[in-house]
Amino acid sequence: MPRKHIDQYQHSKDYRPNIPHVGLVTPETDPETGKKRTYNFDPHLDPELQWAGKTEHTSFKVSTVSLHVHERIDPKTIIETVRKNSQGGGQLSLFSDQKPLREAIDFYKHKEGWTNRLIAGDSLLIMNSLLEKEGMARKVQMMYIDPPYGIKYGSNFMPFVNKKDVKDNDEDLNTEPEMIKAFRDTWELGIHSYLTYIRDRLLLTRELLNESGSVFVQISDENLHHIKEILDEVFGPENFMSIISFRTKSVQGSKHLSSIGDFLIWYAKKKESVKYNQLFVGKDYGYGTAFTNIEDEHGNRRKMNEVELRGKISPRSRPFSCADLVSSGLTPSCVFPIKFDGVTYYPRSNRSWRTNQEGIKRLIEKKRLVSNGKTLSYINYYDDFPISSLTNFWTDTGSEVDKTYVVQTSTKILERCVLMTSDPGDLVLDITSGSGTTGFVSEKYGRRWILCDTSRVALTLSKQRLMTSMFDYYQLAVEKEGISSGLKYKTAPHVTLKSITSNTPPPLKIYTTSPLLTVRRQG
Repeated sequence: MPRKHIDQYQHSKDYRPNIPHVGLVTPETDPETGKKRTYNFDPHLDPELQWAGKTEHTSFKVSTVSLHVHERIDPKTIIETVRKNSQGGGQLSLFSDQKPLREAIDFYKHKEGWTNRLIAGDSLLIMNSLLEKEGMARKVQMMYIDPPYGIKYGSNFMPFVNKKDVKDNDEDLNTEPEMIKAFRDTWELGIHSYLTYIRDRLLLTRELLNESGSVFVQISDENLHHIKEILDEVFGPENFMSIISFRTKSVQGSKHLSSIGDFLIWYAKKKESVKYNQLFVGKDYGYGTAFTNIEDEHGNRRKMNEVELRGKISPRSRPFSCADLVSSGLTPSCVFPIKFDGVTYYPRSNRSWRTNQEGIKRLIEKKRLVSNGKTLSYINYYDDFPISSLTNFWTDTGSEVDKTYVVQTSTKILERCVLMTSDPGDLVLDITSGSGTTGFVSEKYGRRWILCDTSRVALTLSKQRLMTSMFDYYQLAVEKEGISSGLKYKTAPHVTLKSITSNTPPPLKIYTTSPLLTVRRQG
């Protein structure tokens, strides 16, 4: 049976003119083939965020007024009373009127008769007055800004100290008329007003910061991208330091992907001269770490069992990891056979050992070598250096247990920011102080501070918190020089392969401040 010939079917051009011809497209079947359209960009503009009113808002005026101090806090009174606790040690109370139990204690006495302050008012007016009236340009070492996360009423003003879910109704309306007016005036254009609000304050922040200073802006993922772009414009992308993710809560039963944290955007005034103290946190052992082996009190070494992997070990046991003894490169003087437990070992091809023959001898004497069957490993005990460098991912911050304010930031977060970017005696400014956590932390670690807030509720909470707090005692590094000389901290050894093989004492350069560890800057 002969095959039936089937012609291609083609719509009439009058009926469906835009349907291309069946088969390969050619210039004959599609006259537009090969033509290109050109799209033009302005090559002279840097990337920037645009919003309504930005172009017209090329400059702004701020009234220069004298600051009316809401509360004046004299820092030298922090140590005027020594209180005996149940353990027999001493702890110091803040703002006590009693005479000191021992004399010559001026722990928090700053130069020039400085007094810490709580100031009520609009942050823009206060910052301008600090610049114009008090000559504080380039005097602030660190600024912490916790602006509203969004433009909703409930995200800006908290009329109830124990209620976070604030609605836009009369029942939840703030009773402070100036705050209601501030909300209506500030957010008149929604997100556009919000971005103008942020940029104006960041511009004055740049003027207040010292050349080695830093600013931290706390924000959620709602406007993280916008705030980052504005910071790039004001400080320059070259001065970006880091975006820190930190845990704030634990969420269960969320309909979609749960959000359990917020962010800190960190910028320097000048990155090349920024003041930075390396911070350390305690290491873990067991599941998810390199320390999954253990040496018991009798010196026997083995893999951890299920209980030990969960962090429960005997007090005399020592967790350890097995580090590769073979170097990543080739050093001819470190290529030699090692006889260990009756077996001779060689480094891998084109590699060498990480130390010389004398170093290997010391490792064997100190029982720091172990065989995995094919090669040798170096025993790295957990307590050789039980800390690790702090990164920009903070999972241990959580929310405060004893909150005085429902949106109160964790003390640990402020501690890290203050310790990383300032020294004792430096000035810290928080223009959205809330419950006063920044002042609390600054007072604890000997920094000068200024707090301000629009809300009288927040300032009252800050005052109460500071007036009733107890602080740890730290000894001055140089008693006669005051707080500017720094504080004395404990030291922790850093045992390394090099210190063992060279038979030298481990360095003692780690200075502790509970709950963090900071390295002393050299020079």
